[in-house]
Amino acid sequence: MILDMSGCGPKGRVDDALEGQQAQWVRTYAERSDFLGATASEPAARAAELFQARGVRKLLELGPGQGRDSLPFAAAGISVTAMDFTEEGLDQISRKAEAAGLSQAITTMHHDVRWPLPLPNASFDACYSHMLFSRALTTRELERLTAELHRVLRTDGVVAYTVRNTADPHYGSGVTHGDGMFEMGGFIVHFFDRALIDLLAAGFELLEVAEYEEGKLPRRLFGVTMRKVQPTDHP
Repeated sequence: MILDMSGCGPKGRVDDALEGQQAQWVRTYAERSDFLGATASEPAARAAELFQARGVRKLLELGPGQGRDSLPFAAAGISVTAMDFTEEGLDQISRKAEAAGLSQAITTMHHDVRWPLPLPNASFDACYSHMLFSRALTTRELERLTAELHRVLRTDGVVAYTVRNTADPHYGSGVTHGDGMFEMGGFIVHFFDRALIDLLAAGFELLEVAEYEEGKLPRRLFGVTMRKVQPTDHP
């Protein structure tokens, strides 16, 4: 199933460099069908264990790229809504899902997460995101996004996300855009420290901050897991 919500949200963004990232990702996905990898990431495998233990059935995946993690989640019996701002990547996910016989388990949604999520309150058991939080999103936009995740998650729902951290070899390299963001090879990366993780955990209980390495550099990542709490909870 394909849902196009690209018309949702305000127009007229102010930073041309950040705005140009959508075109950068579209070009990259069109040129390289497995740019982000052909098999599930290590954080996704860890998240799948968590989701199974918590009985997750409906999963929101933000920034699914070309589906390296989406398809394994769907194959494990989870209903996945894959949301991204590039139609090229979503089209590739749909084709891969059809070839794998998983079309009924994956819904793709075209939407820019800088704007409110076009989803009902308390409609998902969990959210997963591998590296989307490290895209060209300002701290204020990330705060709004995690507030939206709190809204769309059910009580006790979990968020598992990964980001590049300030111990990464690329941190501080390339063109600076402020707010912890640096541009290399046309891609803008927001690098996280622990203070930013704590800031974005408002309304959540932090369950784990793990460390991963990925790729040839290697890229150094934080893997963050947090649980939605209500004001009456005392984590």
